[in-house]
Amino acid sequence: MGQKFLSDGWFDEAEKIYNEVSPPVPEVLKDLVINVNVNGGPDGDIAARMEAGRLLKGSAEDAPTTLNLPYDVAVAMMVDQDQNAAMQAFMGGQIQVEGDMSKIMMMQAAGPPSPEAEQVAARVKDMTDH
Repeated sequence: MGQKFLSDGWFDEAEKIYNEVSPPVPEVLKDLVINVNVNGGPDGDIAARMEAGRLLKGSAEDAPTTLNLPYDVAVAMMVDQDQNAAMQAFMGGQIQVEGDMSKIMMMQAAGPPSPEAEQVAARVKDMTDH
């Protein structure tokens, strides 16, 4: 049985997978922290953060940038790894950015995911119910 996306169990299992695989973190992402507010999920709104390439539960007080996005867009971006859906949602105004927009561009500058990062993404997708 999988874990409901963004539940406590999901965050725990995703962290376990990340630690088992231990993908390299691109230099541009090592110090990057972006808050992510996911709205309208089955259990309400969720505060999370992208930190050094990982999605972690809770916000960071000192994050220079915050993304606000709906639950279904978060699933498409973070579970399905659908970058077209992310771009369409951004262009359509479903993703709101507060703060330093250049930090979002840094994520793109990281380049393609490593084989280890792809393995983490595949395992997270397999264990996720949404």
